[in-house]
Amino acid sequence: MSQDGTAPDKDRALRALQMALLGVIGQVGCLTLVIILVALVAGLWLDNQFQTRPLFTIILVIVSMPITIFLMFRVVLTFAPRIQNLTGKTIGSSEEEQAQVGEHREESSQT
Repeated sequence: MSQDGTAPDKDRALRALQMALLGVIGQVGCLTLVIILVALVAGLWLDNQFQTRPLFTIILVIVSMPITIFLMFRVVLTFAPRIQNLTGKTIGSSEEEQAQVGEHREESSQT
């Protein structure tokens, strides 16, 4: 048992789950930023080339939104099995601890 009374395996699984979630959030955030910035810069460049000031910028930023949403779902779906596996380990260790506490209570009530 650790200082807070939880099993070390559970702490390790919980920490791995937190790191996996942070990784997904970081990837989604960076991906969104990169796609919108590329659309913005490309739109400004095209507007400058064709002297159509806001037209290409607005079109490319609007078109980049569904692309960003689609890629966000792809990133999350890629990590979903790993996160479910880590969640199962965290929940499984909690159920094992509850079963052990229940067995301990039954033993103490029988004596």
